[in-house]
Amino acid sequence: MNILANENFPLPAVEALRAAGYDVVWVRTDMPGASDEQVLGRAQAEGRVVATLDKDFGELAFRWGLPAGCGIVLFRLELPDPETAAKRIKEALDSREDWTGTFAVVEQQRIRLRALPAKRES
Repeated sequence: MNILANENFPLPAVEALRAAGYDVVWVRTDMPGASDEQVLGRAQAEGRVVATLDKDFGELAFRWGLPAGCGIVLFRLELPDPETAAKRIKEALDSREDWTGTFAVVEQQRIRLRALPAKRES
């Protein structure tokens, strides 16, 4: 899976995903300071799933109709330290294969998915 890790994503999680074979682009190093809209645009252009800790992506995708057909995974987990964050994030992403085309919220005990709009509404 191709992932675009948002700027707020922990480095140990990025490294763990790369070590596991995921193709991960990290906003912090590849496009620092990019707006959420720019992040979604790049994810769409490159066929990547956005991995983030930022709740704003759901609003952008649904309320504003921004193109996000590749998928967004919002992590709402207790992440007490970087190593635990890496482990929990990797376990969650490994647990499914249907991230594309959805807005997913990963919580402590469950994962909720909702289909994203296929295109921008006029």
